[in-house]
Amino acid sequence: MISSFHFILLLCLGVVSAAWAQVPDNQQDVPTDRNEILRVQIFLDKHLFGPGKLDGAIGEFTDKAIVNYNFAHGNKDLYSWGPVMAAAAKEVPVIFAAYKIKPELAKFVNAKLPEKPEEQVKFPYMFYRSLLELVSERFHTDESFLTLINQGKNLAALKVGDVVAVPNIASFRIEDVKAMACFKADAALGENTIVVDTTDRIAVVYAPGEKLLAAFPITPGKPEFIPVGSWKVETMMTTPTFRYDKQFLEEGVRGKEAFQLPPGPNSPIGIIWCGISKSGIGLHGTAMPKTIGRSRSAGCVRFANWDAIRLPSLVRPGSRVIVR
Repeated sequence: MISSFHFILLLCLGVVSAAWAQVPDNQQDVPTDRNEILRVQIFLDKHLFGPGKLDGAIGEFTDKAIVNYNFAHGNKDLYSWGPVMAAAAKEVPVIFAAYKIKPELAKFVNAKLPEKPEEQVKFPYMFYRSLLELVSERFHTDESFLTLINQGKNLAALKVGDVVAVPNIASFRIEDVKAMACFKADAALGENTIVVDTTDRIAVVYAPGEKLLAAFPITPGKPEFIPVGSWKVETMMTTPTFRYDKQFLEEGVRGKEAFQLPPGPNSPIGIIWCGISKSGIGLHGTAMPKTIGRSRSAGCVRFANWDAIRLPSLVRPGSRVIVR
């Protein structure tokens, strides 16, 4: 059986699928050990099936990542953890790594970055407010999980040169995000389709032939502002500035007062903007990865920065965007 989520996506792409099936109550292969869950999360993240933050806890998006991975790899039992656990055991033998904070990262941190947009405009960059925030996002996790696996250390006082334990994942390297880099059309990637399911709060990328390539958790816009329909990616650019308009974000109508915020990881649109053919709407990063999965904006679609930066490797201007 296949989930209603995939039923909807495959109908969009012209494929007949089975009906909705709930996760079996007697599922026996779901791990309870935190480290084993983390191993699976690292594996899924590496293979572009985002489980949300890496924290060793089973939540909504880890479950959905299991289903998507099984579906993409032809596993009959979509809800079974068994195939993923077996593959993860071989590919991820080590789940933690030691990370030494490098001096060049200090320039991306400024504890004085204010919260109010009218004060943020005075800054040249939307900095991380602490090294703890930077390291957490760098390794696809959050501050509370880093604190848990680094017991005895005062992570609020992290400084350059300190060594911390982190999930053993390829890092999101803010220093490699080029300023104002535009991604041009690509013949092959332009054939891919991204389907945004605002009910299940997940974005799925398909290649021609209905091949599932990736799936990431998202924050959709408010229901009244969601641009349901078929669109296309028109622009893709890193580190854009952002016009903060409180009235537009709350009501969907441009207000008289707005602030042009500088670029950076703590920008409301994160580190990349993918504009679609619906005016004013885009797929983008976020300053608050903890909020992924919640409706907070007007009509845009938010990804964690570590997922958003992968979009140019999957879709390009010309790619179809289906919003449901």
